[in-house]
Amino acid sequence: MTLRLSLVLLIAFAAGTSVYAQSPISSADRKKLRLKEDSLSKHSKEMSVEQEMADRMIADSFFIRTLVRALQVKNSFYYPFDSVLGISKMYAPDSTFRIFTWNLNYDNYYSRQRGAIQMRTKDGSLKLFPLRDVSEFTENPMDSARDRNNWIGAVYYNIIRTQYNGKNFYTLFGFDGHTVRSSKKWLEVLTFNGRGEPVFGGPFFSFAKDSIPKPDQNRFSLEFKKDVRVLMDFLPEENVILVDHLISENDEPDNPWTYVPDGDNEAFKWENGKWIHIDKAFTYKIDMSDADPYMGKPPVEKPILDGKGNKNEKKLIEQSEKNKQREQPAPVPPVKK
Repeated sequence: MTLRLSLVLLIAFAAGTSVYAQSPISSADRKKLRLKEDSLSKHSKEMSVEQEMADRMIADSFFIRTLVRALQVKNSFYYPFDSVLGISKMYAPDSTFRIFTWNLNYDNYYSRQRGAIQMRTKDGSLKLFPLRDVSEFTENPMDSARDRNNWIGAVYYNIIRTQYNGKNFYTLFGFDGHTVRSSKKWLEVLTFNGRGEPVFGGPFFSFAKDSIPKPDQNRFSLEFKKDVRVLMDFLPEENVILVDHLISENDEPDNPWTYVPDGDNEAFKWENGKWIHIDKAFTYKIDMSDADPYMGKPPVEKPILDGKGNKNEKKLIEQSEKNKQREQPAPVPPVKK
């Protein structure tokens, strides 16, 4: 069982609302799920290790069909599928749903994300929303809120819940391998409409308080050089999302594959139903002493940019060399709390 799921279940149990207590899986159904889990583990491994694209695609097809059959088992929502590696299985903090996401590499230049949202139901039956990645057909992924058939694909590594006017908002943190030269990270707010269907995005990212204000965005992303570690995660102690500030290491601002962290940070603070962008996290006095090293290193004492925005070429070169030595973390990490 993942650390995140363990914490969710522990909190629910302490509150007297354990998801296991609400809808336990019968012994017979648990045996069925274990058999399905073995098959899913096999197929997920084949998606990663098979050399031929056709074999990876076949494994992906078998995985999807097996997953759907497994989820059709009564109360499967409460089964963690721990041994299925390479697949993100994120439970919402309030345990109302979980979201499966994974990546399928066709070759070094092209990959797509797969996903599905499983809702918790009172009778243990399956309510599933498959997600269709349309990134390759989208010229402007920031243009609008999207339904499940027009999803901007990502493999999610964290999910948090915020509230406003009695409504729940779930912020998703995702990774996308993108291209052979660059990777992306995404921030996406997930809500559910009046029919209970998922809606991705909306004007939830505000830049009205920036030194140069910009219109609200439906989602937020960073594109950066391949194999560079970039921070984008939630700090619960500070109640903010902390994001690395990026800069072109080659003075090529039009080429996002040259972007690397410059040692400075931006942030987002939840206020009145929106994530408010903060230009300079330093001025917001965020304590990074306990930052998770997996998600990215804390700010350095002397950023590459000075207070006037000028570059220190020596530090830029040093930072570039450090970035080359870092290894890109796995796209679906266990997020420490």
